[in-house]
Amino acid sequence: MTVQQIHQHHKPRRPLDWAARAACLDADPGLFFPITWDEHPDHPEERARRICTTCPVQAACLDWALRTGEADGMWGGTTPDERRRLRARQGPAASDAGS
Repeated sequence: MTVQQIHQHHKPRRPLDWAARAACLDADPGLFFPITWDEHPDHPEERARRICTTCPVQAACLDWALRTGEADGMWGGTTPDERRRLRARQGPAASDAGS
């Protein structure tokens, strides 16, 4: 299954219009949704992040992940831990916006 297929099957809280232009559409979803980010010998977060840095919709992807509280995968060039830290800095209003 490709990232594009994951996007198509994901039931978002709002449409992912921007996802059709994402640089990750044909990428291996294992890079963006590994079982664990820790101690992975292939460093999927860095490989995924390189794809994200070339993406024309990286900002929209990250914004969506932060607003919806996406807990898994690489979104907008960030890991789940990085997004948790970003949401914590944004405060409770940002966390509630995705509800």
